Amino acid sequence: MDYFQKSLDLHKKHKGKIEVQPKVPVNTTDDLATVYSPGVAAPCELIAANPDAVYEYTIKANTVAVVSDGSAVLGLGNIGALAAIPVMEGKAMLFKKFAGIDAFPICLNTQDPDEIVRTIRHIAPVFGGINLEDIAAPRSFEIEERLQDLGIPVFHDDQHGTAIVVLAALINAAKVLDRNINDFRIVINGAGAAGVAIAKLLKGINLEDPAICVKDVILCDRNGILHRSRTDLNASKLAALAFTNRDNQRGNLRDALRGADVFIGVSSANVLESADIRTMATDPIVLALANPIPEIMPAEAIAGGAAIVGTGRSDLPNQVNNVLGFPGVFRGALNARATRISAPMKLAAALAIADCVDEPRRDFIIPASLDQQVAEKVAEAVYKAAKSGGM
Repeated sequence: MDYFQKSLDLHKKHKGKIEVQPKVPVNTTDDLATVYSPGVAAPCELIAANPDAVYEYTIKANTVAVVSDGSAVLGLGNIGALAAIPVMEGKAMLFKKFAGIDAFPICLNTQDPDEIVRTIRHIAPVFGGINLEDIAAPRSFEIEERLQDLGIPVFHDDQHGTAIVVLAALINAAKVLDRNINDFRIVINGAGAAGVAIAKLLKGINLEDPAICVKDVILCDRNGILHRSRTDLNASKLAALAFTNRDNQRGNLRDALRGADVFIGVSSANVLESADIRTMATDPIVLALANPIPEIMPAEAIAGGAAIVGTGRSDLPNQVNNVLGFPGVFRGALNARATRISAPMKLAAALAIADCVDEPRRDFIIPASLDQQVAEKVAEAVYKAAKSGGM
C-alpha cells in the first residue's frame, strides 16, 4: 500500500485530523446565557478568587499543548512550523484516542529558545501540561529545563518518551534471553535528545536507588564515540560523559560495537551491516529505531547473529513507538496534578509498559502500538509514582 499517497488523500479530504467539539448543547437562549454571558461570569469570578478552581471549572485539567518549532520533525529534519502541523495534529489525535486528553498543536514560527520559552509561559494558563515535540538538540534540553518551574508538567517526548519505551523493550529482551539488564554493555548511536535521555534512564540518573543501572553506556555521534578528549562536543554531550563511556574508549561506531550486548540506534538509515553485528557479544540485542529506514534492517541484523531486533516501524515486529508512553504518562501526571514529570515517574512508565507483555518472546518484547490497555496501566503507575514522590 502507498501510505504516502493515502495520507495525502486523507489530509486533503478532512482538512487535517482533529477538530473542537462542544461538550454541552447550545440550542436555547437559556443555554447561551449559561455557557456564555451572563452566566459565565460566575466561574470567572470564582477562579479569580481561587485560582486552583480552574482545574475544576475549565478544560485545563485535561488539556495538553503539543509545542514544536519544526526544527527536527520525525526523520524530515528542519522543515519549519507550517510543515510540522500534520505531525503535531497526529500527536494531538493520539493523546485523545489513547488517554482521552484534549491536546492542541501549537507550531511556533521561531526557533529561538528565548522566544519559545517566553511563548510557552504566556500560553500556559489554559493547559495542564506541555508536550515539547520535534525540537532539535541541544536547545530542546535548554527549553525543557528552563520551563520546569512552570507549575505543570513540561515533557520533551522525543527525549523521555523514547527513553521510556526503549527501556521497556530492553527489560523484556533481557527476560527472553535470561540476562540481567544491569550487566549489559550498551552502544547508542545518536547523541541528540533521544540518545542522551535513553542513556540517563538506563544509568538510573536522578533516581535515589535505581533498580536499573546498566554496566556501561557508550554514546556515539556522527564523529564517533563521545570521549573526554574530544573538543567538538556541545554542552549536553559533555554533560553525558559524566555517566557514559566509563573507560573513556575512543574510536568510531564500529569500534564501540565490538563486544557490546546491545545496539540502540536513534540516528540515520543504513549505518550498520551484518558484519558489524557479528563483532558484538553473543546473542546481541539490536534496536534500530531510525525512521522510515532503520540503521540496519531486521533480516540483515539477524543474519549477523542478532537474537532480538526491534525497529520504529509498524510493519515489522517489536515496534518501539512513543505512543506506548506519552498518552499514559500525561494521563497519570494530569490525574495526579503533578507539577513535573520526574525520573521515578519515567521508570514507573517503562516498567508498566514492559509488564503489559505477559510472556515476552524474541518477536514480541513490547506491546502492540494500538494496545489500548497500555495507556491505562502506564497512567496508573505514573500516578502512583507522582503521589509517592510528592510531584
